[in-house]
This record gives sequence, C-alpha cells and structure tokens, in this order.
Amino acid sequence: MLNPDSVGRTFPGSDAVTVTQSQIDAFAAVVGQSDTSVAPPTFAIRITLDQSQAILSNPEIGLDWTRVVHGDQRFEIHTPIKAGDTFRCSSTIESYKVAAGNEIVTVRSDLHQGDALAVSTWSTLVVRA
Repeated sequence: MLNPDSVGRTFPGSDAVTVTQSQIDAFAAVVGQSDTSVAPPTFAIRITLDQSQAILSNPEIGLDWTRVVHGDQRFEIHTPIKAGDTFRCSSTIESYKVAAGNEIVTVRSDLHQGDALAVSTWSTLVVRA
C-alpha cells in the first residue's frame, strides 16, 4: 500500500538530461511523425517515466509495481522539445485514493529548462487490489 505521507512530496531528479536528434527521430518514427524539427508532444514521457518509476519504486513510498496498470496520461507543453535541450526533472505525488480496493495514484512530472517550466506530465496509475 502506498504510504499516504508521500502525497504532496516532490522528488528532484538527480541528473540533467540532454535530448539528442537521434532520440527524437526514433520516437517520431514509432508514432508516425515525419517532422522531427521538434519532438512529438508525447516525447516528454521518455524522460519523465524513468524519474517517476524511480521515485515510486522507493520502498519508503510503498507502491507494489507487480499490480500496477496505467490509468491515464496527459501533457501540458509550454515549450516544444528540440534536440540539444537540457532538462531537469522533478516528480510530485499529487494524489492518492482507494476505490473498490484499488489504489489510484497520480504523479506530476515537470521538465525544467533552467528556471523555466517546459513540460508537465501527469500519470495516473492504478494498483489493482
């Protein structure tokens, strides 16, 4: 069971991530986008997923990954991602509730370029009962 004291906590990422053109090209090919001058809108998940998984895998948080299914995903893009951009990621456990015995957790991950917020992603995970 998720530790309820985790809700509201923000966890900073430890490393900056620089986006390469080959990463954008590969991601764009998978989603069928031919214009790679900017990354596809959902590219941010490539950066934020590792961060949120690392946080939620911490035994102090208490999430059981063996029972997790993906519930929802959304993005808010303030600045398109381009090759050469460097980001720092932070993730916040925004909400937690139990419904029909299932735990529902929403994590917001923010990508910052310097002091500016470039992209926010929200992932809702369902931990099956």
